[in-house]
Amino acid sequence: MSAEATNPATPGPVAPAVARRRSRPRIDLRRLGRAALLGPASRDRLPDAIGHVVEAHRAHHPDADLEILRRAYVLAESSHRGQMRKSGEPYITHPLAVTLILAELGAETTTLTASLLHDTVEDTEVTLNQVGEQFGEEVRYLVDGVTKLEKVDYGAAAEPETFRKMLVATGNDVRVMSIKLADRLHNMRTLGVMRPEKQARIAKVTRDVLIPLAERLGVQALKTELEDLVFAILHPEEYAHTREMIAANASRPDDPLTEFCDVIRAVLRDADIPAEVLIRPRHFVSVHRVSRKRGELRGADFGRILVLVNEDADCYAVLGELHTCLTPVVSEFKDFIAVPKFNLYQSLHTAVAREDGQVAEVLIRTHQMHKVAEAGVVALGNPSTAPADPSAAPAEEQATADGERVDPTRPGWLSRLLDWQRAAPDPDTFWSTLREDLAQDREITVFRPDGGTLGLPEGATCVDAAYAQYGEDAHACIGARVNGRLATLSTVLRDGDTVQLLMGQDPASEPSREWLEHAHTPAARIAIQRWLTAHPAPTTDLETGDLKATDDRAAFAPSGASGASGASGASGASGVPGAGGAGAAGDYAGVVAGPQGAGSAAPQGGAGAAVRSAAEAPAPRPGDGVTVVGRPEASARLAGCCTPVPSDEVIGFAVRGGAVTVHRVECAGVARMRDGGRAEVDVRWGDTTECRVTLVAESFGRPHLLADLTEAIASEGAEIVSATVEPPAQQRVRHTYTLQLPDASHLPTLMRAMRNVAGVYDVGRAQHHVSA
Repeated sequence: MSAEATNPATPGPVAPAVARRRSRPRIDLRRLGRAALLGPASRDRLPDAIGHVVEAHRAHHPDADLEILRRAYVLAESSHRGQMRKSGEPYITHPLAVTLILAELGAETTTLTASLLHDTVEDTEVTLNQVGEQFGEEVRYLVDGVTKLEKVDYGAAAEPETFRKMLVATGNDVRVMSIKLADRLHNMRTLGVMRPEKQARIAKVTRDVLIPLAERLGVQALKTELEDLVFAILHPEEYAHTREMIAANASRPDDPLTEFCDVIRAVLRDADIPAEVLIRPRHFVSVHRVSRKRGELRGADFGRILVLVNEDADCYAVLGELHTCLTPVVSEFKDFIAVPKFNLYQSLHTAVAREDGQVAEVLIRTHQMHKVAEAGVVALGNPSTAPADPSAAPAEEQATADGERVDPTRPGWLSRLLDWQRAAPDPDTFWSTLREDLAQDREITVFRPDGGTLGLPEGATCVDAAYAQYGEDAHACIGARVNGRLATLSTVLRDGDTVQLLMGQDPASEPSREWLEHAHTPAARIAIQRWLTAHPAPTTDLETGDLKATDDRAAFAPSGASGASGASGASGASGVPGAGGAGAAGDYAGVVAGPQGAGSAAPQGGAGAAVRSAAEAPAPRPGDGVTVVGRPEASARLAGCCTPVPSDEVIGFAVRGGAVTVHRVECAGVARMRDGGRAEVDVRWGDTTECRVTLVAESFGRPHLLADLTEAIASEGAEIVSATVEPPAQQRVRHTYTLQLPDASHLPTLMRAMRNVAGVYDVGRAQHHVSA
């Protein structure tokens, strides 16, 4: 319960005045405590205790109806009466302080009402139904969202399940998390009398969960103060050193940032650009990070310059003047106006230098951008509010196809988080995965071919994109094209990439265990792990190397997975005559199918492990259908390196014994024949259309692929003379087939049938590199 927060009078990790924001005066808890105990002079008058809240609220919402705040305070004060914080102050001072934090950020009246009541259901006899009856369903929903689950009911899972419940509520209304963040900030401010071990535990959860959520929701004002408070508790020595550096810099007689500000004001005044130029001191953690990065700090490193203007166009006008009149540090320029951050943040970032080497970072934004940068989603108000455009549909009619309310303040990362949390099998998995997910603090956007987008964390791969787009249907993904080029599923994506995911048609398609190594997002990892848990990989007999499992689930799995595909033996894969297929456990061994169609696994590292060399390539065969011009008695043989077929443009070369070997003109062997001084011989096709050809199929590895390919070949009437399959490399498999066709005109149809097999992305004529 929040009453655990401690004595605010106890010295704690409070930042010095130089790092405090002018907009956040500290609340006088003792005075509010006395006001709370005395109560208002009249029941229809605003209580004196919420004077600070009213003043801050009216600064942002001058026309706000304050009656609901008065009623909320009266209920909260009467409900918490007699409860004390560990500091000895009346408990009502806590919800008052939390509400003041939100009021200063510009939260609207409903949020402040729920904030005043946020602990009543958890710590008093007030029920959710009573809150709903007196203040409406919105306030009821917000209060319910931040109410903790009881340890009596959930035991050790109470904390993670509370956060799960809170995140689900936030998915419908981000104001839930706004209240939680303000609640945690006030408790962190007053953590001083807790036991050190409890301080550390609370600080770690704040660091791992609450601070990343504040960052993602764009509430920088809360995030930076929470960071400093956590820094003081978890790293007291480094905090003390940083504090000394800040104090020493504040006592210096000269301030480079002030001098920079004077110069910038003069530049903008001469350019007739109205702007407000301010110094933003860095908070403790920021100073600490900069000192670790740059070493000894100079005066301009302790803060940044903020330029506030009225219009977006003015931001770029300011940038132009600064880069014209001062020396810009080009590498420091970033445009977050044209491309906002995933947490709604917009600004232009640049840096300017002066002759003595001092460099000042400059942030340029409009007043509205600044409000959003500080308060994030809090500044966006009520997500249920009807649109300003009277022609637009009312808020209650704005819904998706499945009835979910459209919420413009619900960011994409939150939607993804809500998706994977449903699949988390237990609280421990949810809790650990949540921390991992929130640790990924930068988001990229990739584009789909249909023009849609996917938001992914930095470092995400094609595996992550597949599960983000298709959910568990991504088990059938067989590859991807990134920016139009074929890519493996392990390819790391970059911001702005276009990703086309290639999906197989086989309903039995399965994810590979190797995918876990490439999955960066919780959604992908949980989906893959859940499938693998439900479908254990077949085991291998260590003595014989045979698979003990009877299915062929892991066929063409990458190295390290077990598999077999098709039925080995005379009948070949899938029972197709002339098509052989087998796989090997552990390291993949190539498959060689002989003329009789009997499949056998080649020894690892042997001929089947790679495309065969010249000595192992199919021997040249009699050149049926080819005649040697002017030498009808000469023996013509079709080259095994390029296996010409009727209608190919061919050329002959005289070889030993008076024979002529026939090559396709584009064959790599032609150049070597010429270089070796072989005499060219004119050859041409006769009337015979039967032919033998070698085809190479490039594919992504998946179960049953060999069986499907050989079935497609057999269905076109082709006979498999020999075949080799290379070991998979980065989930790609290369198949080489030498085939006998009854008619060369069937070759295009055969190649098209092979390309249509799910997972196959290219089929071409073989080009063996053989010597002359």
